[in-house]
Amino acid sequence: MEGFLRVSVGQSSDAGRKPVNQDFHGAQVPVGAELDSKGIAMALADGISSSDVAHIASETAVASFLQDYYCTSAAWSVKKSGNRVIAATNAWLASQTNRSWARYDKDRGYVCTFTALVVKSTRAHFFHVGDSRAYRVQGRGLEQLTRDHRQWISPDKSYLGRALGVNDQVEIDYHSVPVAPGDTFLLVTDGIYETLRPGVIAGIIAEHSDDLNAAAADIVKAAHDQGSDDNLTVQILRVEQLPEPRLHELQQHATELPFPPELSARSLLDGYEIVRELHASSRSYVYLALDTETGTPVVLKVPATDVREDPVALEQFLAEEWVARRIDSPFVLRAYPRSRPQNYLYVATEYIEGQTLVQWMRDNPRAHVTRVRAVVDQIGRGLRAFHRQDMIHQDLRPANVMIDSVGTARLIDFGAVRVAGISEGIGADNEPMLGTQQYSAPEYFMGEGGSARSDVFSLGVITYEMLAGRLPYGPEASQVQNRAGLNRLKYQPVIQYNRSCPVWVDGALRKALHPDPQRRYAEVSEFIYDLYHPRQEFVNAARPPLIERNPEALWKGLSLVLAVLLMGHLALSYL
Repeated sequence: MEGFLRVSVGQSSDAGRKPVNQDFHGAQVPVGAELDSKGIAMALADGISSSDVAHIASETAVASFLQDYYCTSAAWSVKKSGNRVIAATNAWLASQTNRSWARYDKDRGYVCTFTALVVKSTRAHFFHVGDSRAYRVQGRGLEQLTRDHRQWISPDKSYLGRALGVNDQVEIDYHSVPVAPGDTFLLVTDGIYETLRPGVIAGIIAEHSDDLNAAAADIVKAAHDQGSDDNLTVQILRVEQLPEPRLHELQQHATELPFPPELSARSLLDGYEIVRELHASSRSYVYLALDTETGTPVVLKVPATDVREDPVALEQFLAEEWVARRIDSPFVLRAYPRSRPQNYLYVATEYIEGQTLVQWMRDNPRAHVTRVRAVVDQIGRGLRAFHRQDMIHQDLRPANVMIDSVGTARLIDFGAVRVAGISEGIGADNEPMLGTQQYSAPEYFMGEGGSARSDVFSLGVITYEMLAGRLPYGPEASQVQNRAGLNRLKYQPVIQYNRSCPVWVDGALRKALHPDPQRRYAEVSEFIYDLYHPRQEFVNAARPPLIERNPEALWKGLSLVLAVLLMGHLALSYL
């Protein structure tokens, strides 16, 4: 088809003489809008031989890249999208290593090399960590396009200087080159290039120019026959046709996507017709729109005027779409599928028919614990979807929860989400707190970074408010600036405001809302479990005083004691 990017791809991988293939590879050739906005991607990873779980690292690295790269905003460059995705994957792998037996021996952890190629428009983009390699075929030879991150300590002894999964942060090599029809690129693991000469590899590709899968398979076989004792993986990509560069693509290199024009009812934007404004804030304007091709209701969010001159705020805005596309949960708002090229800067999401949790609480003041548990459980499931991706929500509050028309709670705003491994832009540790004060954990006000325990605190605040009709600490939590202020926060039992609440539920809330994060639940699931299952220590510790359990018996007992004392006093006075 004329005017579109078209490539041929060939791939092959084999365990070789090893019992397990710790290499992993994959390619993605999208169609439609994603081909135009994101291009074609391929990647391979090589797990280190000293680790029994390195194959998991390899598969995760490649699968995450090929999925998450296409989730990033169309306004991000290839470089920014690739770096963000790889950094997040590296942080996840490093966290798995640090939680395992390998935390004291990283060579046994979730560690792998990684090399990726993205062809978009008229350029090829390379991302690289470790000692797998990328080449360009030059006649009967190969031009190496990546640098091995291997440190040699003797002629026959070396170690990887860089790899995914070793540390929380990783330095990623990136560069791009112009491409022309007929250009052929090659990604290989060390089991190939350490065994076969470049001329042999290029010759095999030339012999199978009409079938790149056969070429890749023959290269793997040749390396095996030459005595390679490692896993063997080859990927070949040949550019068959390039698109004509479009004006907005040329402009995007310098300015990214332009801001949308002023929008109002019946305005058209990239095939969406504006119906009405839903919400306006200092960060964004939110509109209900219709997809003119399908008639589907869609929500469009565009940056507010004040944000347009703030690079950090713009990064946070654009990362919302990436977060929405990465999270797959029925309890989290979904990004709207891309079907057309995006020419302006905005985020499109599904439209949820329903009401916010703010309105739900107005309609259901001091709701029964059974109803509250059902809503909190669903919010917790949405939060766990973030935490499984090493993301912290950081702005959980009733206004950011929708109850849809069938009663399902959905998280809808991701503007403050912190993604592990990304130190710039969205959720950076050195940025001001982005969440809402009344629902944020005290550690944020002390200048400390948030964690999953901070999201547990926010969920605890919401639960408490649903049951009690008030906040657990009022405005005092936002005034904490040091440990002394932390110690002054006093939890008021929720059963003082809602007598139907079981004492063990109050105990779970007390733990979730503890000012010290180390004394809270570490996981949302633990808190939810204790809301449903009486924990004996909460039952024992939370036994209310006699004046609450049986005030009549208390006063009768006090009267009896006073009578005895009085009679004793009178008896002594007669002596």
